[in-house]
Amino acid sequence: MTATIEQQPIAQTALGRLDKGRHLQNPVFKGATHKPGRVGFRGELALRFSAQMADEARPPELTCDQVLTVAQTGEATIPFFAGYLLSFEHLKDVAEVLGDALSAGGKYFLFCNNIDLSKKYQVPYKGAMFYVLPIEEATVYNELLDLLYLERNDLKKLDTAAKLDRIADTAAKFDITFDMITYAEGLELMGPVRNPNENRPV
Repeated sequence: MTATIEQQPIAQTALGRLDKGRHLQNPVFKGATHKPGRVGFRGELALRFSAQMADEARPPELTCDQVLTVAQTGEATIPFFAGYLLSFEHLKDVAEVLGDALSAGGKYFLFCNNIDLSKKYQVPYKGAMFYVLPIEEATVYNELLDLLYLERNDLKKLDTAAKLDRIADTAAKFDITFDMITYAEGLELMGPVRNPNENRPV
């Protein structure tokens, strides 16, 4: 079976392994962006799969949601990744799934639901630096625009691929420092995990 034009560039990037392993789920966008050789993805990153019987398709047991990421053809690492986690502890799962695609120079942002709203941290893990932030604006996209000082009105006119390009290019220059903590310290500091279904109408 020949790969479609959209699938081909992904296979030649650091996102290829994740795509092949069914980690890139529910894409809002998946394919080439406007930057030559760049591929982008918006959707969910499957972190843990349920045990499956035969060919049944079960949803992932654990996901990193609202993911925005890009990768470059021919490069082994992912330069930019952002996503939402219900609990800080799953940073470990994100790092394990991304694996060798992480780099010391990459910009990785995780918005966690159970860290203090007044705190922002840098957490070194597996040779990469994660920016760990509270989620205040309800969506990773809005949080990133605020963090990177990007004007919403400027981005409104752009398509999804161009928005990803703008965010990734701006994130590459991000150099604000936060309190440095270890993953173990983060586990001690994190609050209880909120039930994502609470306050929803039955």
